[in-house]
Amino acid sequence: MTYSPAPAPSAAVKNVFLKMLPIALTVFVGFLTIGLPLPVLPLHLHYALGMSNLVVGIAIGSQFAAALLSRAWAGGRADTRGAKRAVVEGLVVAAISGVAYLASLAFIATPAASLAVLLLGRVLLGLAESLVVTGALGWGIGLVGPQNAGKVMAWVGIAMYAAYATGAPVGALIYGRHGFIGIAAATIVIPLIALAVVAPARAVAVMTARRVPFYKVLGAVSLPGIGLALCSVGFGVITTFIALLFAAKNWGSASLAFTAFGAAFIGARLMFAHLPDQIGGARVALVCVMIEAAGQLLIWQSAGVLTAYAGAALTGFGYSLAFPGFGVEAVRRAPPQSRGAAMGAFVAFLDLSLGITGPAAGAIASATSVNTVYLVASATVALSSLIAAYLMANPPRTA
Repeated sequence: MTYSPAPAPSAAVKNVFLKMLPIALTVFVGFLTIGLPLPVLPLHLHYALGMSNLVVGIAIGSQFAAALLSRAWAGGRADTRGAKRAVVEGLVVAAISGVAYLASLAFIATPAASLAVLLLGRVLLGLAESLVVTGALGWGIGLVGPQNAGKVMAWVGIAMYAAYATGAPVGALIYGRHGFIGIAAATIVIPLIALAVVAPARAVAVMTARRVPFYKVLGAVSLPGIGLALCSVGFGVITTFIALLFAAKNWGSASLAFTAFGAAFIGARLMFAHLPDQIGGARVALVCVMIEAAGQLLIWQSAGVLTAYAGAALTGFGYSLAFPGFGVEAVRRAPPQSRGAAMGAFVAFLDLSLGITGPAAGAIASATSVNTVYLVASATVALSSLIAAYLMANPPRTA
């Protein structure tokens, strides 16, 4: 059973940007806790703790696995207790994850114990990310209406990837001056700043209609979700292994690769965020996943740092609009009274993708080379074009 979106509210939304601004700012500040360790956590695990590429992939992917397992709960909590409350709770848990990062340094002389405590922090951060993203998406759609779902996803995504682009070089700077203890301290403090940003923002009423069972919501968004999972592999291999690729080739810090990805991601959304709502999400996704796949091929073939930056930028540009493209298709197939659960189910496919990508890419890198990871990722991303084409040919039915 598929569903069409609820009718647009009688009062037209005059300015989506102003309504989304407090939510976007909160997501940006909160997601700095994820952006800061991106270029340094693999190095800390590999060089300070002596872990293999496979263990690095597992440690990075554990955050996304935790987010995946908590999506249904986070979506239900946003629907029944309020989306704003879910965001606030997520920020508190993010600060606690920083405490676990800090505690892991007490066991640095025993790498296995340090890794175990660090993994606890990654799991807590995954739970926090699940609450923040699911709550922010449901909150935004509640404020501006489902007819603006693509714009909501665009602005939340801009905030997320601006945090990645900004956080990566800042994280490298903090790590260079203060080591991993500086990253841990920042992870504690930054979510508390985000709490101050979100506190005065207006919440939306909890819908009283009977919620649709989660398995039905999951079924309604499964095809767009599979498309999201496949195209998210490109993002996953950049977050997990671009730092090690740069280290293997003696190219210096990979922080500017994250910046190139984030800048292209944000630029695409600023210029073209309206397209999924206007011309259809599947059509936009079909074009953009091919751009992303081309970016992965460019990284695979890169002989110099500038080519790698260009590949990261193409990946960011393509992935930027593929996400809301598939997301608009998910919203149009979801029951309106369970929109938080639908967003949780949809984004769970992202978590599933990233949770699998880390260990799988680690195994590929160990068996062959880090370069090969990007060839395999390109082929996987290209497969999502088949999902986009199917969605174009099979639009959602009216409930």
